[in-house]
Amino acid sequence: MPLPTPLHSRTSLLNQAKEWREWAGYFSAISYQKSVETEYFAIRNAAGLLDVSPLFKYEIKGPDAKKLVNRIMTRNMSKCKVGQIMYGPWCDEQGFVIDEGTIARLDSDRFRITAAEPNLHWFKDVGFGMDAQVSDISTELAALALQGPNSRSILNQVFGPSHLDDLKYYRMKHGQYDGSTIEISRTGYTGDLGFELWIEPQHALKLWDAVMEAGQSYGILPVGLAALDMARVEAGLLLLDVDYTSSRFALIEAQKSNPYELGLGWAVDLKKNDFVGRRSLLQMKDNASNRQLIGLEISWLDLEREFGTKDLPPQVTGRASRDPLPIFVNGQQVGQATTVLFSPILKKYIALATVSGKLSLGSNVQIEATVEYERRQVGAIISKLPFYNPKRKRAIAHA
Repeated sequence: MPLPTPLHSRTSLLNQAKEWREWAGYFSAISYQKSVETEYFAIRNAAGLLDVSPLFKYEIKGPDAKKLVNRIMTRNMSKCKVGQIMYGPWCDEQGFVIDEGTIARLDSDRFRITAAEPNLHWFKDVGFGMDAQVSDISTELAALALQGPNSRSILNQVFGPSHLDDLKYYRMKHGQYDGSTIEISRTGYTGDLGFELWIEPQHALKLWDAVMEAGQSYGILPVGLAALDMARVEAGLLLLDVDYTSSRFALIEAQKSNPYELGLGWAVDLKKNDFVGRRSLLQMKDNASNRQLIGLEISWLDLEREFGTKDLPPQVTGRASRDPLPIFVNGQQVGQATTVLFSPILKKYIALATVSGKLSLGSNVQIEATVEYERRQVGAIISKLPFYNPKRKRAIAHA
């Protein structure tokens, strides 16, 4: 049975929809409102507060901490300054992605990695023989994510005027709150202006209450995983076990992906000292796979035409759909869409997909649509990722 997070006494009272799912062994709200679009628009137009405490969190510290994180990550962590955060994947020896997440440099010899799946044993194995301690601190930190255009203003109400005005994208600040150390990072999973708050569990409820109270005049709402899923698709952000499979759990080789195939080649630094998977990735770069992650814009006119044959309007889900859909070029299947969404803010039917073949931006493909239990094909165009990328995501206040 799932466990309650440190914030469950608040989130359970706010959850009008009574929708829950298990996330890393914890109860997590899918939706608080009867309409998930209400929460989605809070993220895009006001502010949404999420309990992201179930994230797996690992601390690496000691004299060899930097050496170890450089061995784990494909990024060059020597370039990561104290107070800075980087995002990237980590791979197995064959260069296939195990997981991806953020890594924050908390001090010269202390780092924290967030992950989608348990990685403690892998990190320890990689660090065997090094003078570095790897600890699972998942239960030692509660985490709140405040996302949306009003998030900075709300937190300035909580922590003091202009407190976060100069905090840059993928940077963090340390401070004190309720007698406890708090860390505020300019990060999130929505592709919007946002912050994540990291604090000891016993202080999390007071922090949640303070943020909710300060946000009342800014349109704040508690937000669940369904709205978060919608936002991350628009932002072109990957989801493990949906958009790709961890190499540890792949049943066949074809299910594994390297960073280049996932659009993460920019996060691979082959010039740095040896890291896990480097030799294989060197070969993969020179002998690149023709498989690639793409964005799709699906033709609404085609959907209207196909559903119109049954006197129906297009039937599309209001939430992100994770049912894979085949993609075709000239009648031949070339891949599959892994997540499909009607974007409320873009007013477009979009998808994240993996395809094989030399397909470039603007190329035409077909995607499967089911019309009254009949399989049809509708047109789609390969689109640039991310679909939605507001300037405020990276901007500092008044810049």
